[in-house]
Parts: sequence; C-alpha cells; structure tokens
Amino acid sequence: MTTPIGSLWLSERDWIRNSEVTSVGVNTEWGMLMASISEDNGEETPLQVRLNGVATFIGIVGLAVGVSVLFVLLARYFTGHTKNVYGTRQFKAGVTGVGTAVNGVIKIFTIAVTIVVVAVPEGLPLAVTLTLAYSMRRMMADKALVRRLSACETMGSATTICSDKTGTLTLNKESGTFPLSGNGQTYLLHSNKMTAVEACVGEIRTDFTSSSSLLPARVVSLLTEGIAYNTNGSVFKPEGGGETEVSGSPTEKAILVWGLKLGMNFKAIRSESAIAHVVPFNSEKKRGVAIKLPDSEFRVHWKGAAEIVLASCTQYMDVNDQVSAMDEDKKAIEDMASCCLRCVALAYKTCKMEDIPNNDEQAKWTLPEDELILLAIVGLKDPCRSGVKDSVELCKRAGVKVRMVTGDNILTARAIALECGILTSDAEATEPYLIEGRVFRSLPDMQREEIAERILVMGRSSPNDKLLLVQALKRHGHVVGVTGDGTNDAPALHEADIGLAMGIQGTEVAKESSDIIILDDNFASVVKIIRWGRSVYANIQKFIQFQLTVNVAALVINVVAAISSGDVPLNTVQLLWVNLIMDTLGALALATEPPTDHLMHRPPVGRREPLVTNVVWRNLLVQAFYQISVLLILNFSGRKLLGLEKDPIDHANKVKNTLIFNAFVLCQIFNEFKSRKPDELNVIFIEFLGKFTSTVKLDWHNWLISIVIAFISWPLAVVGKLIQTDPSP
Repeated sequence: MTTPIGSLWLSERDWIRNSEVTSVGVNTEWGMLMASISEDNGEETPLQVRLNGVATFIGIVGLAVGVSVLFVLLARYFTGHTKNVYGTRQFKAGVTGVGTAVNGVIKIFTIAVTIVVVAVPEGLPLAVTLTLAYSMRRMMADKALVRRLSACETMGSATTICSDKTGTLTLNKESGTFPLSGNGQTYLLHSNKMTAVEACVGEIRTDFTSSSSLLPARVVSLLTEGIAYNTNGSVFKPEGGGETEVSGSPTEKAILVWGLKLGMNFKAIRSESAIAHVVPFNSEKKRGVAIKLPDSEFRVHWKGAAEIVLASCTQYMDVNDQVSAMDEDKKAIEDMASCCLRCVALAYKTCKMEDIPNNDEQAKWTLPEDELILLAIVGLKDPCRSGVKDSVELCKRAGVKVRMVTGDNILTARAIALECGILTSDAEATEPYLIEGRVFRSLPDMQREEIAERILVMGRSSPNDKLLLVQALKRHGHVVGVTGDGTNDAPALHEADIGLAMGIQGTEVAKESSDIIILDDNFASVVKIIRWGRSVYANIQKFIQFQLTVNVAALVINVVAAISSGDVPLNTVQLLWVNLIMDTLGALALATEPPTDHLMHRPPVGRREPLVTNVVWRNLLVQAFYQISVLLILNFSGRKLLGLEKDPIDHANKVKNTLIFNAFVLCQIFNEFKSRKPDELNVIFIEFLGKFTSTVKLDWHNWLISIVIAFISWPLAVVGKLIQTDPSP
C-alpha cells in the first residue's frame, strides 16, 4: 500500500514513520465532542419543574394540616371534648383505662394519616407516565421517534424553533430516485432534489440545459478536472450500459451531474493524475485538492461558498481561454442568491515544483489559497418543501417563532426565508432580523442576548454560532427547539431544550445528541410534534384539575368533620380507593385524548407559566366548593334529612357515611365523564365490599340522591366557566 504525499509516493512504513500521535481517546477533537454531548447537566424539563412545585406545595399543605389536626384532636380527646356516637365523653381522667386511651390515640393518629393521604395525589405520577408513553407511541405515526420521554411534554412548551434550511425547509434531502437526461445520457440520482440550474463561466451566463459547446475548450477541461478530483462523490457507469449513477452529498451530486453535462468522463479523468493532498470541507466553507500533473507541476483546485472562494480570486478564465484580471463585482452571486440559488464557486491555481514543501514538511502542507483563478460560479436550486410556508404560518399563530440558521450565503438565506414565510417582507429582511454568523459571534454577551431575541435568519453561520444562539435564547427565557443533522450540530442539539435530529441524513452523533428524531426530515413533522407536546401538557393539566378537586374536597370535608366531631366520614381505605382506582381510570381516559386543532391557536406556556392556572383554580374551586357544601350538610344533618333519626345510631351513621362516600365518588365520575366506565367498579365497591370499607348497601332512594348530587356538578361547571379570569396568575 502506498500513500501520496507531495511529489513522492511513500510506502506505508514510511508514512507511519513520518507521522506522530498527538492525542487519543477523550483528548481528541472527536472525544471531546462526544464527552460534551454525553454529559447529563441534570436540567429538569419545564413540566418537571412545575410538577415538583405542585408536589412540594401539596406535601407541605398536607403535612401541615395533618399535624395540626393531630394536635387538635389529641387536645380535644384528653380534655374530654371528644364524644362517641351516643354523646358520652371518650376520655375521662382517672376513669378511662390505659388500653382504651391508647386505642383512642391510635384512632386519632389514623385520622391524621388519612388527612395526609388525602392531600397527596397518588395518581399523578401514573397519569404523567401514561400520557407521555401513549403520546410517544402515537407520535411514531407522525414521523417522530422519541428518544427521551420527557421531550414529549417539553416540545409543547417550546417558544422558538431554530431550524436548518437545507433538507428541513427545502427539498435537498428528501428521499427519492429520479433520472436526469442530457448530453445523450441518463443520470440516476438517489435521495436528492438539489440541481444545478445556472452557471456563470467567464462572461457567459448559462442555464443547466445549455450545451458545453458554448464554453471555451480550456475552461471545460479545467472545470471537468476540478469537478472530478475535488469531490467526495462518485460516478458509476455500468459496463453493459444503462443509467449512470451519481452518489455523494446533494451538493456534490448536483455539481457532478453538471460536469457530466459538460462531457466529463469521470473515470478517465481520475486515472490521468494522482491526488497529492486533500483539504476536507471545513468551517471556512470550502474544499481543496492538489493533483500531480504529468509534467511534474501541481494544480490545486478549490470548491466552496461563492463569496469565500471569490475573495481569494484575482483572475478568471474569459471566453477566449485567456486569464484576465478580475474586479470585485459580485453581481452574479447576488443575482443567483436572489433567485433562492445556492452559489458554489470553482477555482484553481498551478504550482511549480519549487513551491512544494520538502519531504519532512509535506505532511503539514497547507494548500495555497491566494491569487486563485476563477473558473465558474454555479447556482444550485434547492426549492422549499411543499407545505412549509403553511407550517411556518401555523407556528406563528401558535406563538412559536421560527428562526432559520444556515451556512448558506446571506442572500440565499434571505430569499428562502421570504419564500417560506419566516421573513414576511423586504423591510423585515434587514439587521438584526437578518444577520451573518460572524457578526453575531463578534457581539458582547449582553448585546448578543438582546439581538438573539430579534433574529429570524442567520446566514453563513458555523455550528458554534448556532450554539451561541441557543444559549442566548435560553438565557432570555425561551424554551428552544433545534433541528440539525451534522456531527457539528451535536453541541447545539445537546444544549437545546429539545434536540430534533434528522432521521434520513442525520449522522449518528447528531441522533445520539437529540431528544427526538424526525424520520422524514420535514419541518411539517416539527409542527406535529409541537401539537403532540401541547396535547400532553393539556392532558396532564386536565388530570391535575380533576385530581386536586378530589383532594381539596376530601381534605376540607375530613378536616372540618374531624375537628368538629372527632371522626371523619371518608376513611383511609375509601380515600385510597378514590385516589388509586378512580384516578387511574381518569388518567387512562385523559391520557388517551388525541391532540386537537385548537391547541395550535393559543400561545405556548413557556418556562414561567404555572401548571395550576387561574382557569384551573376557577374550575377546581367551583366544583370543590359545591362538593364540600353538600357533603358537609349530609355529614352534620344527614340523619335528619335522610329520615334516619329513628334508626339505631350506629346503623344511621353508616348509611349516612356511605351516602357521603357514594355521592363523593359519583361527583368525581361526572367530573371525568370521558373516562372508561368507572361507575361500574363503584357499584361493585358499595354493594359487595362493605365490610372492607365500612360501608353498607344503599336503597334506590339513596342511590338517586347520590346521582342527583353528582349530576348537579355538570350545570354548575357550565356556570363556573362563565366567570371571567386571566389564563394565569
């Protein structure tokens, strides 16, 4: 095996001898990148922050109320103010035995524990998990593979999306195979929609269908040489004939097809000379290759972003095959970019043998990139995807700002942004809404954060510029989603609240750094993910409203009853039944509600909006107040209202408490009427599990009373919604 270096062909042993290892493992650039994206910063999602806040608040309230009730009941008991159902004091100093007193204290402690149990929403973790898991599975149908469960809800809080242009907003990376005919051949392109539609060669402006006979022979020879050698792609023509297959990146393929149109024989040209040195495509947006010519000269070919390569050119090949001095006119680039074309320039330079470093320095040879001779500027068409403009408009109506971050020319970025609706007018297509990456990165941190809020399009950006933009937006309070497909996008994907990697063209590093993989590389799928995220948040919020209504009503009823009479109408087993069984069914019902269109007609919740909004508090308090009022009336006057005054006191109290429990459960059923038939389980509970829960069978009169009490909560809810309130505190 031999390796070409400069003008010599070194053996593999010599190559190893002249090389040295500078770093390994995590100390390499690749290792540091992987280490940075593998670190878990422990940052909680917006919903996790809100849920923790709600849980902490409930825990503090429940514990405080439970401890207060414990001390109050103990004081009442030992001072003789607690009476049994027959009206006699439960504790008399010097009379009540130790065993009886201990049993009384245990009962009081049980009541206090019951109060705490009431306050804790046991079904909430289950509801959240079910909602996220169900949504994650359903999102697969919308071309979204969720890698991190929490990303489902975080996407619903997104306030801004920093999107790539190429392949996400445009068709560059859409799957498909289609033939291109020309120059007597048919070319087969795979997974590519980008095509060369215009070129400026010398003073000649030509479109893609023009014949190469219009161009000077020398220019054509240099162009096809540069296209054939300075590429990562390849051209394969079957021996037995058939369609020529072109492979490589979308940009490479488009330029290779243009070269074939010029008459390029890829295999023959590649066999004429040896590649001496290659400079891979880099952050300066260009790629270079040096080839050794038969006459011992070297020719260096450069290819890259038009304005970058053009800045290094001092001459160009004219229509007479002559090298002429070049002015700084960039009108060709501007004209192409204004037509949404990506501009790529091809240039070359011939080097003498004496310009080549000696053997010891060849491994560090830097290809000359000044005083280049311009060969052509090629315009590549990468049209917007169908439906992108509607998707961007839908995001705007939903309060989600779409920002385009691209490495393309600022003029091309401007044209595409206007076409897909990110920029709405020429007046808006100015700084700071439209900015170059180099300008943004040069700003001080404070100013960068202020400008980031207004940026809609960033052109000629590097991966680090995208990272800086994400960091600035997060500091400003945004919940940021980022799309990316390259390895260099990994830091920005990892830093974002929601990293969205492309499933077709995305690299493995990008996918590993992401939270969600978009399987069709389409921006419309991003909108669907936002819709699902909002559905997750809305479903969890609905469940919390239902859960807290149960808890507040039960808590107040038991606390008031315990302090006033020393006993509670809803015991621990009954409350666990409601919290675990009833709430589980409610969670199942609410978790499976699909997203609706109205979710995209309201602003995002962002980071700061509380989970329990004023609307939730209004609905909660209306229902809880009704349940508390009715059930407390039953607790204190139930025997009289139900006509149980002549019945034995113990039996009458059991019937009364059973009715309270039954009415309480039915109120929750009517509260969550979209759940999956929980009333059947309730009937079984009351009628057949009485000994387990200290309930008795109810006659049809009491069942009717329970149903009427529960049914009234429906019209009451309608009346409650007429109360005007702000969406959030």
